[in-house]
Amino acid sequence: MEIKRDVYLERLIVRKHNGFIKVITGIRRSGKSYLLNTLFYNHLISNSIDESHIIRFAFDTAQDLLKIGENPIVLDNEKEERKVDPSKFLNWLMPQISGDGIYYLLLDEVQKLGAFESVLNGFLRKENVDVYVTGSNSKFLSKDIITEFEGRGDEIHVLPLSFSEYYAYKQGDKSDAYDDYSVYGGLPAVALMSTEEQKTNYLISQMKNVYIRDIVNRYSVQDESILGEVMDVIASGISTLTNPKKIADTMGSVHGINISASTVDKYIGHAEEAFMLSRVKRYNVKGRKYIGTPYKIYFEDVGLRNARLSFRQIEETHLMENIIYNELRFRGYQVDVGTVETREKDTSGKEFRVQREIDFIAVLGSKKYYIQSAYSIPNKEKYEQETKSLERTNDSFKKIIIVEKSMKPRYDENGYLMIGVKEFLLDANSLLI
Repeated sequence: MEIKRDVYLERLIVRKHNGFIKVITGIRRSGKSYLLNTLFYNHLISNSIDESHIIRFAFDTAQDLLKIGENPIVLDNEKEERKVDPSKFLNWLMPQISGDGIYYLLLDEVQKLGAFESVLNGFLRKENVDVYVTGSNSKFLSKDIITEFEGRGDEIHVLPLSFSEYYAYKQGDKSDAYDDYSVYGGLPAVALMSTEEQKTNYLISQMKNVYIRDIVNRYSVQDESILGEVMDVIASGISTLTNPKKIADTMGSVHGINISASTVDKYIGHAEEAFMLSRVKRYNVKGRKYIGTPYKIYFEDVGLRNARLSFRQIEETHLMENIIYNELRFRGYQVDVGTVETREKDTSGKEFRVQREIDFIAVLGSKKYYIQSAYSIPNKEKYEQETKSLERTNDSFKKIIIVEKSMKPRYDENGYLMIGVKEFLLDANSLLI
């Protein structure tokens, strides 16, 4: 059974022939190559594009490198220090795109091609070539796209499988599937594995030998163990407000490691650029301005977060919030953490300022939603605690409370939409109900 990625496939389809280089980014192993070389390729074939007009080349495979006269063994031994000769690639390619009609150029791991920016920018001047590329995160990051393609790069960011994509493949009991997803995440390779041992070993190995090593190699990090300790502290504190100083203090008091807040900030930036995690700023709803720190940090994949901690801290409340955050991004929303400041009175009548949190403000065009992730609401007191920030926004934007237990969407007496997390994740229109 094929894992479907219809949302991302559609994002590629609507970008066809738009005059830009389509740049597919995302954390390693998230399915970028599969999206481009299998799903998008099959789309082109099914739309009667002649196979000779679809040119696929992967700069990390021996078979393709041999086609252009490159020695894959030499390139591999030199650990990416020597790039693929662009003249060899162009000498092989140009005769294939000399006919009439549009040619589709699908290039994998393009960062391994020497002077790839100049090569690809050259294709922007050819009206009969539509270019799509992927790149690995250690050498090819979203912040580079602006300059590398002279402002002509159109980014499609691919996340690991959403829960709806995961469940469409796995099927079975929804609660069991969600429990599995919240522990092992949505990397496509994990979804294909059948045993917990396989999943656990794979995720721990990938976290150590691929994701952390990427950061170490790209940024020449001197002490990999300290980077790992910082990642452990971040992983332990997902979904909670934090900042570099707080993490540095924890490193000192708990781990006995002396590290500056600036170094912690730098490491967070490295991991963010490698798409391992995201920093989410707070937005003052009434003041209509961003607050620098503290902020929240979420992992691109909860399975990798759990692997970083050797699956010892499976806090369902925090993981649920992380999953909801990733789902909102999957749906294309810009996401902030909300804060609402109000002045209230204590029992003596003395006035004081209170800052209350809204877990997420999700914005897409004119659409805006306030969302609370509440694992459970067992009583009226908990309900009031979760909704005080929502009622104090004093605006008419939709307000949603997501709980862990299965619950069909319904509006409560205050007009807030309440919905179970599985129902929210599996219904692409759950925000619109």
